[in-house]
Amino acid sequence: MAKIICNFISYSLRRTVDITVVVPTPTIPDAGRMARGEGECRHTPKAPYPVLYLLHGMGNNHATWNGYTNVELYAEERQIVVVCPSGENKGYIPNGADDFFRFISEELPDFICGIFPVSKRPEDTYLAGLSMGGYGALVHGLSHPERFAAVGAFSAGGAIPSPEWIAKPDQLRQAVQDGSIFHQKDGVPVKYDAFALKAAADYLESPARAKPKFYLACGDADSVYERATKYRDFLRSVGADVTWDEMQGLGHEWRFWDAEVEKFLDWIPRTDPYAKEERRRV
Repeated sequence: MAKIICNFISYSLRRTVDITVVVPTPTIPDAGRMARGEGECRHTPKAPYPVLYLLHGMGNNHATWNGYTNVELYAEERQIVVVCPSGENKGYIPNGADDFFRFISEELPDFICGIFPVSKRPEDTYLAGLSMGGYGALVHGLSHPERFAAVGAFSAGGAIPSPEWIAKPDQLRQAVQDGSIFHQKDGVPVKYDAFALKAAADYLESPARAKPKFYLACGDADSVYERATKYRDFLRSVGADVTWDEMQGLGHEWRFWDAEVEKFLDWIPRTDPYAKEERRRV
């Protein structure tokens, strides 16, 4: 596995930004088999790799997922590219002069697909995150469901639609149209509520064929557990395909997120050429 720490100029943020990208490469066992005449090693992939965009939580940066979890190992075993951008503490939505929504939604995939050997197919593209990053994954996955095969949200906070929204999704769409959605308050900043609910409205109006699968997870000792379960129920109520996982006794912590990102990578639907070529126990 190659780990590439990249700094590039963002045209949407109008400054440089850091990302970490892990890319499958030949392993030492691969080299050993080649030396024994049992195969060959090449750095040029036989086909574009599937890609997971993995978002960090508040107070973290592009390096944190690799520092606190085994995601690099998991990606190598499953032969998938993992992209970890720095999102600062901005929720992956427009925040002052920083349009992180546009950066994640448009510019980052454009940069990654232009520089790295990754697939552009929605069937090979996945999005996930923890905490604030889980919120960001839900917002982007719901806003552009046609772009992703699966979306994962681990210990995600964010906006919870009220019972009125859940029971009457038409009201949700109307609130987006007339602007009243921007007055919703549910224990988090208005801008977060607004974008999460608008994303839900976008999802409700999207064609069924364009909708990804969702993987939601939260430890039962986490302070956001109740919010996470309510959002799970909301997504199911509007017809989303939701898989739920929880772990007893774990809270808002890296042991939980390390376990869940591996589960997520095993769960995602794979149709790429590498789907059945895992490198475990080599």
